[in-house]
Amino acid sequence: MSDTELIRLKPRRIRVVCWASAIALLVVFSLVATSLTGATGEGYGTFQRGDQLAMVGLGVLGALGILLFTRPRVEADVRGVRVRNVVGSYELPWEVIRGVRFDRGAPWAHLELHDDDLLPMVALQAADKEIAVDGVRALRRLHQAHLSRLGGAPTNH
Repeated sequence: MSDTELIRLKPRRIRVVCWASAIALLVVFSLVATSLTGATGEGYGTFQRGDQLAMVGLGVLGALGILLFTRPRVEADVRGVRVRNVVGSYELPWEVIRGVRFDRGAPWAHLELHDDDLLPMVALQAADKEIAVDGVRALRRLHQAHLSRLGGAPTNH
């Protein structure tokens, strides 16, 4: 491990799904907006240009909400790990990390902390299969290198 090695990880499959879903949602809301013309029924109301713009605006807000799920990232180097999930970000030095876990059946990997907390890393998702496994292995190598520099005994996770 070099002292300048930087690992950057982000989910792959969910990013494709989110972008496709966001575009589809925007198209559907835009099509609905174009169909909002004329009378609202048997009453006196009619659809106005503002109603169409509001429908497109709702589509944009929905698409942005879906794109929040493309936010997760993990960066790691010899100093520590930076985790950005859908909501919340964390920066942890290797000293507080006991191990990197990716349990069978878990939707994503976790950092196991010395205070027995588990910090999810949504960027390393089981849906990404080998890409996620390779990411976990790279994080474990950095963690082991940190333990070696400290002269600590390696742990198995």
